[in-house]
Amino acid sequence: MILSKARPSVSSQGERARSSHGQRKPQVSALNRCLELRDYTGAIVLLQFKRHEANLPHKMTLEWLAYCHFHHGEHDKALDVYRELLESPNADNVFHNYAAACLFYMGLYQEAQEEALKGPESPLQTRILFHCAHRLNDEEKLMNVHDKLGDQTEDMLSLASIHYLRGHYQEATDIYKQHLSENRDWLALNVYIALCYYNLDYHDVSLEVLTNYLQVCPDSALAMNLKACNNFKLFNGKAAEADMKALENACGGQVENDLVRHNQVVFRNGEGALQVFPPLVGILPEARLNLAIYYLRNNQAKQAYEMLKSMDPSSPQEYILKAVTLAMYGQEAELGEVTKQAHQLFQLVGTSASECDTIPGRQCMASCFFLLKQYDDTIIYLKSIKSYCVNQDEFNWNYGIAKAANGEFQDAEESLQAICSDSYRSSYSYKAWLSHCYIMNDKARLAWEQYVQFEGSDDSFSLLVLIANECYKTGQYLYAAKAFDVLERIDDCTDYWDAKRGACIGVFQNIIVGKEPNEHLGEVVGILRNSNHPQVEYILRVMQKWAKDNGVIPF
Repeated sequence: MILSKARPSVSSQGERARSSHGQRKPQVSALNRCLELRDYTGAIVLLQFKRHEANLPHKMTLEWLAYCHFHHGEHDKALDVYRELLESPNADNVFHNYAAACLFYMGLYQEAQEEALKGPESPLQTRILFHCAHRLNDEEKLMNVHDKLGDQTEDMLSLASIHYLRGHYQEATDIYKQHLSENRDWLALNVYIALCYYNLDYHDVSLEVLTNYLQVCPDSALAMNLKACNNFKLFNGKAAEADMKALENACGGQVENDLVRHNQVVFRNGEGALQVFPPLVGILPEARLNLAIYYLRNNQAKQAYEMLKSMDPSSPQEYILKAVTLAMYGQEAELGEVTKQAHQLFQLVGTSASECDTIPGRQCMASCFFLLKQYDDTIIYLKSIKSYCVNQDEFNWNYGIAKAANGEFQDAEESLQAICSDSYRSSYSYKAWLSHCYIMNDKARLAWEQYVQFEGSDDSFSLLVLIANECYKTGQYLYAAKAFDVLERIDDCTDYWDAKRGACIGVFQNIIVGKEPNEHLGEVVGILRNSNHPQVEYILRVMQKWAKDNGVIPF
């Protein structure tokens, strides 16, 4: 679908300017000139003048006016003209088919189908019904209409476009290549082939094919946008934006194109997403998907879920995005059925013949087993792709959590420490899992430092409880005592005193048997003196007697 209006060419504007001085050319000649140059704006002006000049517009004038509106992207205006033609006496029924084409480009697929059925049977009607059946997900009708397609060029190119829209990129490429080999001057086919290679992830090949078209049409918004998308995949957003800048320079200013605006947001990592994406939902399929991605990246899982819950995925990427959305929302809202749907979608992609040996396919299987809490299997799949993803924060997070959940705390600690993103490292979940790994690896001091850095935040209390209990369980009593001491000061609860007392006595016992240095006794005494409990003095006398008997420096 062409989403932008064609720009008037400079030469056509000059032609109109010259025709306003001196000898005036006939309007028919001027119209032909505009059409040759694809200057639909100029053609529309001429036709509108001719229409209003006559009391009763000539049928041919209206037909050309509708044609120009249609090719200028003004499908609603073209539809109005075809409606007017259909109301005239002895109207040709073929205008129903033309009106149907307008409705299709306006996204009114059901109305387009009904309108086309009013027109005469023809290859055009067949193609319109073919595309409408695809858009309406009517598989039975799609196959019935498919059987009516002929071997003429327009029918075969329609078939190729449906292959493309259904993700059958190789089949589409074969058709486009065949026609290009027979018609070397059909340069636009290079763009279609490049689009197929882009979706097959052959970005270098896509750029090579695209060059043939850009050498002739360097100001093509579609082609330059595709070049930018390839460079975005191969390099980064800066490289892609440089292509967009070149397009603006070639066009003499800002490019008014929905597709370009959409992709510029992607190149800028979501900047301006809420202004650009929402109006394009329903026009560009990718707008809905990228808006959902924006919500996910900003921890708005519910909004992403609302965007995609009614979407019927048709490609591996769409299945994966919907599965991720369901998983995040299901866990956030504690909706078991939604989480189950996520695991089923992950499994569907991961076990498919086309994806099972790809990196995304293995990630899907890992996610499936993760949701099922089968961490051994999760690790097997993640390990198989680790060399390709070792620098990805998302991978290191998932790998670290799976390792920790499976009791492999040394590997888990290394994986979590490899994460660079501040959004991860500043979150409670990250600090909690890393603290848990530190403690299980006998590094309670590092876990305590995590709390000190986190102190005063909304989740610092939860982290303190985790450190207190985990340190106590693993016999790292000094930091358990410190944590329970802070908890007791926050909430004067008997349970916290009992736990602190036990931890302090645990440190004392370890000092006696030589498992901890004598210097820790002074810290324990300071912790105990923070409490007003009557047992404190008795415990301190016992410690002081042992210290005196063993020549430990008084405290």
